[in-house]
Amino acid sequence: MSFLHPEFLYFMLPPLFILFGFLLTQKEQQAHFFSDEVLQKLRVNANTLTLRARNGLFFLIGFLMIVALSAPVIKEGTVLVKAKSADIIIALDISDSMLAEDVYPSRLQVAKQKALELLEVAPNERVGVVAFAKNSYLVSPLSFDHNAVRFLLSQLDTASITQKGTDILSLLEVVAESIQSTGKKYLLILSDGSDASDFSKEIAFAKEKNIVIFVLGIGTQKGAPIKLSDGTFIKYNGEIIVSKLNQEIAALATQSGGVYIENVKSQEDIKTMLSEIERHSEQKELKSEEIARFIPLFYYPLGLALLLLLFATSSMSKRVKVNLPSAFIFAAFLVYQPNAEAAIFDFVALNKAKSAYEEADYERAAKIYEEYAKRTNDAQSYFNAANALYKAQKYEDALKNYEKADVKSKQEKANKYANIGNTHAKIGGKEQLQEALVAYEKSLEFEEDKAVRENHELVKKALQEQEEQDKENQKDEDKQQQNDQKENKEEQDKQEQNKEEKQEEKQDKQEQNKDENQKSEQEDKQNKNKETSKNNEGTKSEQEKKDDNSKENEENQKDDKEQKAKNIKEKESLKELQKEDKKEQNTSEETQNAAPDKMSDAEEEKWIRELNLNQNSYMYKLNNTNKNEEKTDEKPW
Repeated sequence: MSFLHPEFLYFMLPPLFILFGFLLTQKEQQAHFFSDEVLQKLRVNANTLTLRARNGLFFLIGFLMIVALSAPVIKEGTVLVKAKSADIIIALDISDSMLAEDVYPSRLQVAKQKALELLEVAPNERVGVVAFAKNSYLVSPLSFDHNAVRFLLSQLDTASITQKGTDILSLLEVVAESIQSTGKKYLLILSDGSDASDFSKEIAFAKEKNIVIFVLGIGTQKGAPIKLSDGTFIKYNGEIIVSKLNQEIAALATQSGGVYIENVKSQEDIKTMLSEIERHSEQKELKSEEIARFIPLFYYPLGLALLLLLFATSSMSKRVKVNLPSAFIFAAFLVYQPNAEAAIFDFVALNKAKSAYEEADYERAAKIYEEYAKRTNDAQSYFNAANALYKAQKYEDALKNYEKADVKSKQEKANKYANIGNTHAKIGGKEQLQEALVAYEKSLEFEEDKAVRENHELVKKALQEQEEQDKENQKDEDKQQQNDQKENKEEQDKQEQNKEEKQEEKQDKQEQNKDENQKSEQEDKQNKNKETSKNNEGTKSEQEKKDDNSKENEENQKDDKEQKAKNIKEKESLKELQKEDKKEQNTSEETQNAAPDKMSDAEEEKWIRELNLNQNSYMYKLNNTNKNEEKTDEKPW
């Protein structure tokens, strides 16, 4: 048996022996006042250990723990471990043609990504990096430190080499000089193939220097123009150059003993390339080491120490107040904390909340932060919950949590009010924008910040624009209201004017009817006078009377026709007036005014017949005997 860490025995056992030496020689407190014989008679057997026995157990427990820390082991044997690797040089083309964007985002970015993927899938290989364009430079020698290689790769761009163009031969010379080995050298080229059509010199040099070339073609046959950093395209003789993938470089790979593969969007191309490199390569042994194998024994002394600790603590008297070690007191506080502000495993919940926030699960993160904040009244948790709610677009709830976050430092207060201002601005509305301005001003009082100042100016400008818009809207509303009032007034005036016109027309019709009635009465009187004069003329002959009667009958018929047309016209005008009166007058007045016009034709005829019968003139009788000339629609006036 041996110890892997014997230093624990050397440095911890001597202090342990000294400490417990003092404890074991210490007398009980009662021994200072009573002799051993008296104590034996006074002591009651309680099946408990004495102080010395208990101290002896604690000493043994400490000894066993120190032995466990020293890692006792039994040697089982040795294992031979060998480290092998196929050294790979990654050559990255950084000429201007790699800026073409026929593959997203550009050929150079894709080539760098493929090189980084190779480092991930080949963690046990030594890798070096060479950057080339017109000239070639060693970026990193062969190394197992993939983190350093990854950093150097990420820093490469087309500005790293000032001379333009692509020279594969200079690349092969650098590789031959960087690897001083008589064995095969493996070179992986990430390039668009340059513009060369003949690679015979490069193939001959690779065979001479024993370099196996693998090519991963970056680009497409369709090609793309070469866009520079200033946004312009590379031109030649006034025309824009379109760079395409040169497949002629495949001959360089195949004739040197390697493989040519064109890039794809997934990792399949780089995985296939690595498998081809491992298949063609002769992995050489870099290092071999024998590693000893042990059987650990530390758990035996550790388990025995825990068992003895159980005996030592359980044998203490219940009537004696025992001062337990501080470690047990601390453990008791961890287990039971009635007034504690935070639980033991709160950090687990906070880590879950942080992970949920980073994964954009903002509602879950806000819920965890809120629960923790309510339980502990932690200002930072309220602040984090508010941030999560803000991200979840629950702005009202976010404001409530920001208000509860009672932060102390100036910077935290500045951040708090800045976030409150952003939340008010997101809600929108005139009142919310005003609240946002107030919050931004408070934030700037605690700490000046450029972003907060810009937000303040933007919100201020937005508020001014909204006020101007409100004024314009108010003006439009006032103008519309004035137009409506004007239109209503014109409509009322028009209605009153129409009403007046109707009333005037009604009055004119009534006067016209009155005049016509008077005229008809005068005509009746004239007719009566004529009849009287005719009755007094006895000297006229019967023939003259007949002639006069016939003429008179003709005139009467003509007058009757005219009178009939007038009566029809008057009847129609009276009916129109009755309709207008129904809208403006009471029901009783309508009935009175309309009554004379509601007489039927039969009643009129009967009334006229009675009037004719009551006449003394013979002309009426003569008309009655002549049925063909009788007028049934004649009116009394």
